[in-house]
Amino acid sequence: MSLAELSAADRRTLLVLARQTVAARASGAAPPAVPATPAARAGAFVTLHRGRQLRGCIGSLETDRPVAEIVRQSAAAAAAEDPRFPPVRPEEVGALDVEVSVLGPLERLDPVDPAGVEIGRHGLVVEEGLRRGLLLPQVAIEWGWDAEAFLSQACVKAGLPTDAWRRGARVYRFEAVVFGEHD
Repeated sequence: MSLAELSAADRRTLLVLARQTVAARASGAAPPAVPATPAARAGAFVTLHRGRQLRGCIGSLETDRPVAEIVRQSAAAAAAEDPRFPPVRPEEVGALDVEVSVLGPLERLDPVDPAGVEIGRHGLVVEEGLRRGLLLPQVAIEWGWDAEAFLSQACVKAGLPTDAWRRGARVYRFEAVVFGEHD
């Protein structure tokens, strides 16, 4: 899928789906149906914030299913399965801000050069053995990181030493369309 193919209507549909899924998961109700559009296939992440605090973020790089299915699955998981947080309670749902990131294709950086990472444009995936860490493009901006710090923190997210990107770990960059309820 080309990220340019994601219309404003598609974005609204995915945000509504994500919010309804979070509410359903928090209350124990059945998840909403997956809409027929957008049918494009892409990885996606759903991020939940309460105020400025992260409340959950889970997604998938998978591209073999429609992005709406990935968003529904990710929203449910962000609400109840992010190991960093307890499950979202029904009374919290109204205070949450929902953000969706639809991912473009991964592009391997070989050799890895911080100059090839544009802060605010690229997200990162670092892999070594069975370990993998992903940071969305907006994370570097939120934390004020430069490209080297972003690479190092992607290694940390993977459970690797901060310099693993310098010592042979595979590094991929990607672009994403990021949109939230208050955009």
